[in-house]
Amino acid sequence: MVQISSEVSMDKLVSLCKRRGFIFQSSEIYGGLSSAWDYGPLGVELKNRIQRFWWREMTQLHDNIVGLDAAIMMHPRVWEASGHVENFTDPLVDCKQCKQRFRADQLEEKALAEHKCPHCGGELTEPRMFNLMFKTHLGPVADNGSLVYLRPETAQGIYVNFKNVHQTGRVKIPFGIAQVGKAFRNEITTKNFIFRTCEFEQMEMQFFIHPSEDKKWFEHWKEERFEYYKKLGIREKKLRFHQHGADELAHYAKIAFDIEYEFPFGWKELEGIHNRTDYDLKRHMEYSGKDLSYLDDGKKERFIPYVIETSAGLTRTVLTVLSDAYTEEEVGGEKRVVLKMHPLLAPVTVGVFPLVKKDGLAELARDIEASLREDFSTFYDQGGAIGRRYRRQDEAGTPFCLTIDYQSKEDGTVTLRYRDSMEQLRVPRDNLTGAINKAVKEYKRES
Repeated sequence: MVQISSEVSMDKLVSLCKRRGFIFQSSEIYGGLSSAWDYGPLGVELKNRIQRFWWREMTQLHDNIVGLDAAIMMHPRVWEASGHVENFTDPLVDCKQCKQRFRADQLEEKALAEHKCPHCGGELTEPRMFNLMFKTHLGPVADNGSLVYLRPETAQGIYVNFKNVHQTGRVKIPFGIAQVGKAFRNEITTKNFIFRTCEFEQMEMQFFIHPSEDKKWFEHWKEERFEYYKKLGIREKKLRFHQHGADELAHYAKIAFDIEYEFPFGWKELEGIHNRTDYDLKRHMEYSGKDLSYLDDGKKERFIPYVIETSAGLTRTVLTVLSDAYTEEEVGGEKRVVLKMHPLLAPVTVGVFPLVKKDGLAELARDIEASLREDFSTFYDQGGAIGRRYRRQDEAGTPFCLTIDYQSKEDGTVTLRYRDSMEQLRVPRDNLTGAINKAVKEYKRES
């Protein structure tokens, strides 16, 4: 086995995702909808497993972080308080000739200075600001009184529920509130598959602290979040920090770092860690008239908490896992495409194959597969040569495959095949669950 490449082009990745049922173009039979994607049988399993991994990491393993699921539509004053109505804008220019639209801040200085379209050379309009929030109306009458927004981030639902969670959750500062949910941004430039889309999912945790401890907790979560991606099985050499300069900082941030991943299209943001100070709670106090301060009973001190935010993209993490796992190898003169993702994330944990369909092997294989469903995600396949069945599961990222043959009928053992090394071992049927669980727990990617 010789590794050809562990790098992937977007064309290869998109092709694999459709071929194996990870991700499809939305509304494809109608020509598709730009920036919208549907997650197929394997894709939704991968996304859900990443979400569960994050949720366990951020709530179950901590005694001072609780969960929340806030509504997508919120009172419009929320977005005035947060600064999104005023600040959540991009500068846009239009070409008068070809009618294409561009973000002015992403054009080369020469093209912008000469008002020259990079696509056709035509004349560009002057830049104008465009708010990225989707507007809709709540109720039967579409007027200004019914205007609401689809949330562009999940964090505000946490801030407006700060008092509710504090009072009912029996938590004391420092404590965090975690949430996973959909967000919507009317992006003008959507590209790179599922990396930047108008509809996406976020995994955010807002950690409320005493203002005097902001540096300590910022460094804590900065390092914790970097280690998290290593736990996911992402190669460390593909990860790095990027600190926001003064010209990059959001209006609410005192300091901000991105965790970046080297995608096929370059280094891009995967997660942000921000010191949001007391900006959000102060603004919501001002706009709502409600007291969102915190009373420390022990110190008899009242203060407005600072917030350390960890904001990760669920859909971006899906793309990261797929990109990082993609590997091409040469085996016996043939190319093998394999997704070397962590077994905890793999949509299918165990593939089960009878060597042939006759002589009772199929029935025995079906029985073994059914017995494993309680503990693992399984897939049964009896079609085609055994080698082709292995290759299909390699492309799906399935870490373990079982082959049931004539020896299985004699002594109750089956062949357990490992995805990454392609090593095959005879394992007693009664020991399968323990052997697979042990391999999952001890998994470490070789390359």
